[in-house]
Amino acid sequence: MIATSLLQIIYLIASVTFIVGLKFLGNPATARKGNLIAAFGMTLAIFGTIFLYQKDGENLHNLPWIFAGLAVGTILGFFAAKKVQMTAMPEMVSLFNGMGGACAMLISIIEFQHLSSGSLVGQEATVLIILVGMIIGSVSFSGSMVAWGKLSGNVKDKSFGKQQFINIGLLVVILALAYFTIMGTNADPSMLFYAVLTLSLLYGILFVLPIGGADMPVVISLLNSFTGVAAACGGFIYDNKVMLVGGILVGSAGTLLTIVMCKAMNRSLLNVLIGNFGGGAKGEAAGSSTFEGSIKEVNASDAAILMRYAKKVIIVPGYGLAVAQAQHVVHDLELLLESEGVEVKYAIHPVAGRMPGHMNVLLAESNVSYDKLVEMEEINPEFNSTDVVLVVGANDVVNPAAKTDPNSPIYGMPILDVENAANVIVNKRSMKAGYAGIENELFYKPKTSMLFGDAKKALTELVNEIKALG
Repeated sequence: MIATSLLQIIYLIASVTFIVGLKFLGNPATARKGNLIAAFGMTLAIFGTIFLYQKDGENLHNLPWIFAGLAVGTILGFFAAKKVQMTAMPEMVSLFNGMGGACAMLISIIEFQHLSSGSLVGQEATVLIILVGMIIGSVSFSGSMVAWGKLSGNVKDKSFGKQQFINIGLLVVILALAYFTIMGTNADPSMLFYAVLTLSLLYGILFVLPIGGADMPVVISLLNSFTGVAAACGGFIYDNKVMLVGGILVGSAGTLLTIVMCKAMNRSLLNVLIGNFGGGAKGEAAGSSTFEGSIKEVNASDAAILMRYAKKVIIVPGYGLAVAQAQHVVHDLELLLESEGVEVKYAIHPVAGRMPGHMNVLLAESNVSYDKLVEMEEINPEFNSTDVVLVVGANDVVNPAAKTDPNSPIYGMPILDVENAANVIVNKRSMKAGYAGIENELFYKPKTSMLFGDAKKALTELVNEIKALG
């Protein structure tokens, strides 16, 4: 009795740490602390369950297997997180999320086996919760694995005729079989259950497969919310308060993040799921543009003069900055310009780097002050009074086509208004199209100059040239 009461207190403390940790994650300055607080709560809940949980007066069995699993998971997770590059963070999130969905799926399978060993009569509510957790967890697992493959470049966008109708039909069959499993028929309930499991895994694959690459971060966020709901179902099954609270928090946070990302692209979730935006088609090659004007190239020396004698410079970081691991060099550039009396800020688009917060974390690695990271809504009015904008590896988030071309797949997406600045310098490796697969009208504007090359190398040359100016 004492152990049970103590375990409930531990669950309450852990639940509070999840909420506090999530609150801290909302600010870059406190995000690390929030992560540690939530991790502490999870550790407390895990070990509290291992040593204090009792059922029918007995503690948990198979402790060696439990600790072996904890050890393997901890080691794999630690080294995976240590080795992952910032550019691979979206697929890492997708992979970890898929593991969460798999856990929820396995819990449902095990609990259904226990339940089906007796009579299912009178157990309809429990079977319903098990099936909901299994269906959502399975979809999250298989869908996340496809998303991970697409983001890592191992799986291509693939769609076929009537795929959306096939998906809807498959979902209807899954729900019908689940209904018959709950209500009971002459068919073997285990056979129905595993049919639902198989079709749910297939649905997860077909659900994600046709969605374009540029929309994958939205899909990852949506699948993350699915995993949270599946985990909450596990909390219902075991009457485990901390599992329920954690699942609800993950589910609601994933849903809110999905809404934020859709808003950042000015698109509905339905449009993301059926619009096939960002997939397949690539932009035209350099030299075949239909835009008026021509590409104007600038060297590091001329760019250095322009920035050194400016009063205000805004840096727009993008995925290319992360690929080149140039976050430390860009911070050196910022400090150098400030030492010369230049005001420097960073303009952060909500989905820059393909995931919300991606650029914030990247720049935090190089100790860029948080107050210099300015969100899109706040920084856009400042471009009119900016002497030079330096775009490093960003593309679609500064493409004027989002405002001017109704036929563009990114039309209506809020962007950074960099074209309003007096001068724009764009650092890119080449004229290759961005993540959405379309050309950028900004590159052909009279005020735009292209600084070609790897971001780290180009920025290092820029820093050296500014230093040489004295």
